Amino acid sequence: MKKNERTKKRTLSIELTSNVLRVASHMTPNLTGEIMTTVAKSARDLNVYKIAFDAAIRIHELTKSFPSEEKYSLTDQIRRSSRSVCANLAEGWRKKKYEAYFVNKLRDSSQEAAETQVWLDFAFRFNYLSKTTLDDLNEEYEHIFAMLMTMEKMTRIFCK
Repeated sequence: MKKNERTKKRTLSIELTSNVLRVASHMTPNLTGEIMTTVAKSARDLNVYKIAFDAAIRIHELTKSFPSEEKYSLTDQIRRSSRSVCANLAEGWRKKKYEAYFVNKLRDSSQEAAETQVWLDFAFRFNYLSKTTLDDLNEEYEHIFAMLMTMEKMTRIFCK
């Protein structure tokens, strides 16, 4: 009976590990072209962190062309909120042994991503961004939201 219980636990563990790997890792092809999955060791290894970081860099580059009168308002706000998505993920990852804190930081990341989308809408409305650029960035942020929600649903796996 104990052996069967261990087998069941091992199977469950493999299934849960598989979920973690899909959310918390990155996929890299090996020499034969097979996909190998590696577990995230830091927030920088998370796919959601990488996507949010790239979006923040893209936003920074785009805002260089915003009018100087926006320097201390729209430009500053959109840069700050886009960077905060990654900063909150990193902070939460470091304290992931505290489940409530980890969830709080995931939610903070989502809130910063939502704020970034609002600033993107303003930038588009003021004709600082094209519709295509706005749509591309909004799509990235919707993907970020989905990944953060998945992580929140699987908190017990991350917070071991």
